[in-house]
Amino acid sequence: MGPKKKKKRVARGAGKSRGALTAARAGHELEELNRIGIALSETRDVERLLGMILQKAREITWADAGSLYLVEAAEGGQRLRFKLTQNDSVEFPFAESALPLTDQSIAGYCAWHGRVVELADAYRVPKSMPFQFNKTFDEQTGYRTRSLLALPMKNGKGEVLGVLQLLNCKRSRNARLADAKAVARNVHAFPEHAVRLGLSLASQAAVAYENSKLYHDIENLFDGFVKAAVKAIEQRDPTTSGHSQRVCEMTVALAEAVDRESVGPYADLRFSREQMKELQYAALLHDFGKVGVREEVLVKAKKLYPLQYARLMDRFDYIRRDIEARCAEQKVEALLKLSKKEAAQKLKALDEEARKLTAELERCAEFVARANEPTILPSGDFELVSDIAQKSYSDPRGARRPYLTADEVQLLSIPRGSLAENERREIESHVVHSFQFLAQIPWTQEYKRIPEIARAHHEKLNGKGYPFGLNSAEIPVQAKMMTICDIFDALSATDRPYKRAVSTDRALDILRLCVAELEVDAELFRMFVESQVYRVAVKS
Repeated sequence: MGPKKKKKRVARGAGKSRGALTAARAGHELEELNRIGIALSETRDVERLLGMILQKAREITWADAGSLYLVEAAEGGQRLRFKLTQNDSVEFPFAESALPLTDQSIAGYCAWHGRVVELADAYRVPKSMPFQFNKTFDEQTGYRTRSLLALPMKNGKGEVLGVLQLLNCKRSRNARLADAKAVARNVHAFPEHAVRLGLSLASQAAVAYENSKLYHDIENLFDGFVKAAVKAIEQRDPTTSGHSQRVCEMTVALAEAVDRESVGPYADLRFSREQMKELQYAALLHDFGKVGVREEVLVKAKKLYPLQYARLMDRFDYIRRDIEARCAEQKVEALLKLSKKEAAQKLKALDEEARKLTAELERCAEFVARANEPTILPSGDFELVSDIAQKSYSDPRGARRPYLTADEVQLLSIPRGSLAENERREIESHVVHSFQFLAQIPWTQEYKRIPEIARAHHEKLNGKGYPFGLNSAEIPVQAKMMTICDIFDALSATDRPYKRAVSTDRALDILRLCVAELEVDAELFRMFVESQVYRVAVKS
């Protein structure tokens, strides 16, 4: 295991009192090790964790400086990542770097063989060792490295995840090693108990790092899943592409504005990092239930479905040709049966009748095209739809058929927008689909409210929202924020083929009406406006 250890030095002083002191210090160090282990296990931020690992390792071993290396995958094998360095005595610029995982360096040897390297003087490496101390740092900074301890960070499987390299064990924690004389005066070899403590901490650090990395990987997995889910929504409904992302960005921005609020009903409301992430996921997935809605309904831009409208226009073309054919038949019959003078008069009358019928048909077709648009239908137009439906024609088999079918009459009579009542209910069902889908996912504790938040984004404070008719007290504040952002984006989005986008000012005015009708939260809307959260959507 590395260089041969020196014989254990005998401590000076009376045996009994020294033993009591050693036991007290051992107990203190054990408590400190336990506290460090708890702190490491509670830290999930990988970068912060690594810094804490190195700092605590230096503290518990009284090391003046240290470095942390991580083993990482590389093409053809593994390598060491020089991830972090700390030094109490000198300041210097640092940048991460990678080096080969071989036993030609101290850290590499430690990682490669999984062994502790302990040197009383780094400049005096035993000749039996394959490595030499790299003096570059000392030469560039004027620092003097003397005692050195390299510890493998092993996980529960015995795999080396990284290396803790500690430098210059100090007699006094507060000593500053400004020059070689200070090093000679204050630095000694790492004692046996420091090696044991360091090795124990390295093992704890490896487990904490592995757990933290696993948590980070799970977060990445969640992120990947959410992005894939949003992409699935957008591919199903390309007309709303970008909507979920914009709503997410605005909702998070509004939550940040709430965090800054120091007065009013939300003065004490603060969102943790995990709650912000929970809100982000809920906002991104709030419309995922649209995958359970029929695609033709989901992307319906006009009152009639495209195939319905095409068939209706084909029917009008057939009626036009039928008018022309009947007129031609009657002309032939007149020419065969009537005198030349009578036939001329008959032909003229037939042309006039055909012209009037064709003109009337064209007016019907123009009206249908206009009524098919998802605009507000004037009350008088309902009668025109009914009048057209009363007209009839003969099909190729001679049966009389109405100009408009019952389904076409119902759809063309939609007073506002492009959806019939049953289609609107089907679209609204996406909220239930979203909730049912999200409720099936085994979310971790910090994300467990995602289904609850997502299901309430169409609820209103006055209880008139859908699908559950929740009142203000039953709606999570995160959903109240999302509702404002969702409405604004739906109004101002320029990518909806079934409606024109309104200006930002008009969208805000409509939201003010929603506030007046007790549909959305007045305080949250005030922060939405004052913090100009809506600009997030405008920039996207």
